[in-house]
Amino acid sequence: MFNDIFNENDMLKLQELLRAHNKTITTAESCTGGLVSYMITQISGSSDIFNGAIVSYSNEIKHKELNVKEETLENFGAVSHETVNEMLKGTLEKFRADYAIAISGIAGPSGGTEKKPVGTVVIGVGGKNIDFMVSTHHFLGNRNEVQIQAAKTSLKEILNFFQKTLDK
Repeated sequence: MFNDIFNENDMLKLQELLRAHNKTITTAESCTGGLVSYMITQISGSSDIFNGAIVSYSNEIKHKELNVKEETLENFGAVSHETVNEMLKGTLEKFRADYAIAISGIAGPSGGTEKKPVGTVVIGVGGKNIDFMVSTHHFLGNRNEVQIQAAKTSLKEILNFFQKTLDK
C-alpha cells in the first residue's frame, strides 16, 4: 500500500547508504505509533543503522522524554513545526543518532479542527549539526491510510535529506 511513496527497494537503498557512511537513524513518532520503526526493522540487519525510537503519543511523553517545552505545546500544539523541531532535537540527543525522523499529526477519524483537519501531519527530518527540514502534509484516507502515508513519506524524506547531505 502506497508503494509509490516509498517501497522495500527504497528502504534497502536507505539502509545501504546509512551503513556505507557509518551513520545511524532514530525516530520520534506520535500519530504513526511506531510504524516507521517497524518499517525500518522489517529489514534484517537493521540494527547496524537503527539505534532505537520513542513513541511519544502524549504531550507528557513529548515533554518528559524528548524535552519538548511545555510552552511550545501550549502555544503551538503537538501538531506543529515547533513541536516537531523539538522532537527531532530530543530524539537525536536521547538515542545519540546521526539522523532522525519526527512525526506528529491527526490520523483521525476524530481530533481534527478547522485549522488542523484530520490527515494533517507534520514530518521533520534532520541530523546532528545539520539544519532540520520540517513540512506539513495533508493526507487523505482512513486512520490506517493516513498513518501509512505519513510513515512512508517520512522515510522518503529522510532518504532525500541524507542524500543531499552527502552532496555537501
